[in-house]
Amino acid sequence: MIGIVRWSRILVTVGLVAMVIGIIDPLEGSLIILPGTGLVALGALLGKSRHRKLLCWSFALVAIGVGALFGLSALGGFGGRSGLSYWWGLAILPYPFGWVMGIVGAIKSLRENPTPSVPSAAP
Repeated sequence: MIGIVRWSRILVTVGLVAMVIGIIDPLEGSLIILPGTGLVALGALLGKSRHRKLLCWSFALVAIGVGALFGLSALGGFGGRSGLSYWWGLAILPYPFGWVMGIVGAIKSLRENPTPSVPSAAP
């Protein structure tokens, strides 16, 4: 059991580092942020963190936002001469929301007590 807790914390830490490094360039960094968010969610699931639902939602939002980002980029972007109005930019909003949720959830998950406290037996 200790090994699983240790590996879950390692996955959350590596994923958090990847999420922070990837934000340097949000477009190309999304190829680092998406797997980083996945590692954080997987680590939270393995460690049975109480924040695992938040982190799974974070991964889903980042995946949807990154998909929209690449889809809009393939269509030539939005605004200007692309033919798509600026309102299409709203499709990308799940990406930064999910990233912020992932950062907050990863930090909260790392601050959790890794082993549950066992009440002492009464004499």
